Amino acid sequence: MSLFCKEMDSPVGRLKLVASEMGLVAILWENESPRRVPLGEMVEEEGREVLVETERQLAEYFAGKRQSFELPLEMRGTLFQKSVWEALLSIPFGETRSYQELANQLGNPWASRAVGAANGRNPISIVVPCHRVIGASGKLTGFAGGLESKARLLELERGKTTLFG
Repeated sequence: MSLFCKEMDSPVGRLKLVASEMGLVAILWENESPRRVPLGEMVEEEGREVLVETERQLAEYFAGKRQSFELPLEMRGTLFQKSVWEALLSIPFGETRSYQELANQLGNPWASRAVGAANGRNPISIVVPCHRVIGASGKLTGFAGGLESKARLLELERGKTTLFG
């Protein structure tokens, strides 16, 4: 199945948007390891509808005008990873959860490390809000876009800033 991509500038760095015929597959960070989300070859297609719409909705989000996304998603991962990513979608805008809280929500309180690993492989950053997951101590923990970007996204969602607009 073909993958299509386009890049966009954002207040948290250059993002690569990736889609299939079925929906958005990934939002990749500028300097991240290609091993985190292995996708294979892509064709640049600036005008692909889902990519244009993703860019528009992300711009609204960064401007503080959007709290949720309405995009077709094609989550590619294991059943467990997909269950974690679905759980991420249930975290309300402006709130955070710990890895342990997500493990409890999934009915497996001993799986907080596995939840963390799945969270780290979330291919659809920002739209599937892995940035809303923090350590049990309340501290920010690993994030593919970097901890500074994670902090900026959380500040935006707490109404402390707009990132552009």
